[in-house]
Amino acid sequence: MKRIAVLCAFVVTIGIGTPLSAMENIVESVAKGCEKELNDFCAKVTPGEGRILACLYAHEDKLSGHCEFALYDAAAQLERFIGALTYVANECDEDLDTHCAVVEAGEGRLAKCLLDNKSKLQQRCITAIEATNLQVE
Repeated sequence: MKRIAVLCAFVVTIGIGTPLSAMENIVESVAKGCEKELNDFCAKVTPGEGRILACLYAHEDKLSGHCEFALYDAAAQLERFIGALTYVANECDEDLDTHCAVVEAGEGRLAKCLLDNKSKLQQRCITAIEATNLQVE
């Protein structure tokens, strides 16, 4: 059964390289690429809940090419991340139900469960894990 919870749980547990640091790198890249805009237009915005991105969006007509590229690159990285997430969730759905049903989602627990049970997983799940470099911190 395809579950949205599986997708949400994997958001912080899958990616290229170390998952959370990969997400932190995306944020850092945007912060660096849009540093001038963030200081000029968004310095008084309270971070969180998308407010910084909303601020940049509100000033999109004033963004430098460097900032626009940083935002475009971040979006492309996130799209690849979501693609990998969807791939593993789809390919490992049965294995998650079989081997990890009692595991609470979040904080890498489902990824750890899959990796701990790798010898018992279906080949399609193993292929997805290896193709996306699934890791836990």
